[in-house]
Amino acid sequence: MAMFTKSEDPNPDTRWWYNTKTKQVEHGDIGKAIDRMGPYPDRESAERALEAARERTEAEDRKDKDWQEKK
Repeated sequence: MAMFTKSEDPNPDTRWWYNTKTKQVEHGDIGKAIDRMGPYPDRESAERALEAARERTEAEDRKDKDWQEKK
């Protein structure tokens, strides 16, 4: 079995993560899984992880409110 360095790896990790503990974007598996949001396809998506999560939560809250009002 051949061993590769990261720069020689023919199948490098392309995932990006947002680390909620360090508040930093990470490329590849760096931080603890419990502290990470993702994976994201690119750095820009990982950078706006908290904003995207907030938008999804607000959208779901609106759906819940609408559903409750229709009952």
